[in-house]
Parts: sequence; structure tokens; C-alpha cells
Amino acid sequence: MDRLVNKSGEWMDIALEYIRLYGMKLLLAAVVLIIGLWVINWIKRLVRNSFGKSQLDASLSHFLVSLITIGLKVLLAIQVLGIIGVAMTSFIAILGAAGLAIGLALSGTLQNFAGGVMILIFKPFKVGDFIEAQGHTGTVKEIQIFVTILNTPDNKRILLTNGALANSNMTNFSSEPKRRVDWTFGIGYGDHYDKARDLLLKFAGEDEKILQDPAPFVGLSNLGDSSVNIVVRAWVNAPDYWEVFFRMNERVYKEFGEHDLNIPFPQMDVHVHNA
Repeated sequence: MDRLVNKSGEWMDIALEYIRLYGMKLLLAAVVLIIGLWVINWIKRLVRNSFGKSQLDASLSHFLVSLITIGLKVLLAIQVLGIIGVAMTSFIAILGAAGLAIGLALSGTLQNFAGGVMILIFKPFKVGDFIEAQGHTGTVKEIQIFVTILNTPDNKRILLTNGALANSNMTNFSSEPKRRVDWTFGIGYGDHYDKARDLLLKFAGEDEKILQDPAPFVGLSNLGDSSVNIVVRAWVNAPDYWEVFFRMNERVYKEFGEHDLNIPFPQMDVHVHNA
């Protein structure tokens, strides 16, 4: 029994010694942790409100708030561990080496991440725009932090990596309110050019979705192998582009013949000579 009493007394002494050595450190670390988390939440709300007032893109603002919050929490954790007495030199060295290894392994992913940030900041396009990039054409459905999602006109989903997208040529068909529609129509050699020109101007003037300022243009483009090619250029509001394009093609096909204008096609004359 005396031995058990002595043993429990030794454990009590050890516990009191640990409390004396580490109690204040643990208490200070807890206070710093609580105050630090409160300050981080306050900074988070402040940054979010600042981004809201600046009308920053919602996707980018959420991402930046998360990034700032995570960074501050990591710094707070390092500070708390230092107060407790954990040697941070080796820990930071290991963390740096791990970060380097992860960075090398995820270099492509990090490039896409950086490309996503650049797209969200500079906004070369936005959701709903019709673009052409990396050999694909479609309407932007989502701009994520690593990829941009397009919906093609035939309703296929295309995922474009943001790294390549941010560093390659891209055409945005929706950035301007007006677009120019170009056609090239051919008439046969011997057909009356002035009649064709006047008829095309008439078609352009009668289409209510073709803008008259600037005025439509019709001119002789070139003399082809089997046709006289006439170019037509007209301005429309961007959403009306394809409707006007197809309607003009249909009308030319239907009505040129009624005015004795032939739409030629490639042909070859073969002459056979008897020996």
C-alpha cells in the first residue's frame, strides 16, 4: 500500500511539474488561437465586403477570400505551435520541401490555376459569350478556376484548360454589340452585273434586321474560273448574325433565277477530235 501511495505521489509531482512548465504556454496558445480566429473572421468579412463594393467577379472574389483565409489560418497555426514550444525551423523546412515537390508534380495544374485567375481578373470573355478558342467554338457556360466549359451549337460540352486558354489566341464573337456579315455570290459570265448588284442591295435594304448605318456594301470581288464573284457586306446586331446570314442565302438562291441571273457551278468542256 505504501508503494502505491508513493507511486501516485510521483505521478502527481510529474503532473504538477508539467503544468508548471507548459500550463502558461498552453493557456497563452489557447488565447492566441481564439483571438486569432476571431481576427481572421473579421478580416474575412472585411475583404468580402470590399470585393462586393468593387463589383469584382463573384467567382474570383470567393476564391480570393478562401485563399486569404487559408493563408492566415496557416500562419496562425505556426504561431500557436511556436508558443507551445514546437521547433518550427525543421517543420518549415519540411513544409517547404513538400511544397516544392507538390509544385513540381502539379505544374500543369498550377498553370491552369494561374490561367483561371488571369481570366477572372482581365475578363477576355464572360459567361454567355460565344467564343472560338483552341479549335473549338461555343457559348461559355462556366468559368471555373482550372477549366472553362463551352457548350457547342450542337449541344456538346467542351472543357478547355485555363492555362492554355489564357496563353493562346481566342476570338470573342459577343464582345461587340454589332457584327458584319459577309457573303460571296457568283453569277455566270455574260450575266448583267449591275442587275445583280442592284438586286443584292434591294435584298439588304428590305431585311429589317440589317442595319442601314453603316450602309450595306456590294462590290465585284474577283473573276473566278467559272463565275463572277460579288461580295456583300452588311452590319447587324450580334444576336441576329446567323438569322440574317441564312435568310440572305435562301433569298438569293430562290430569286436570282427569276431575274435571269445564273448561279454557276464548276464545269469542264471536253472537246473530242476525230483523227
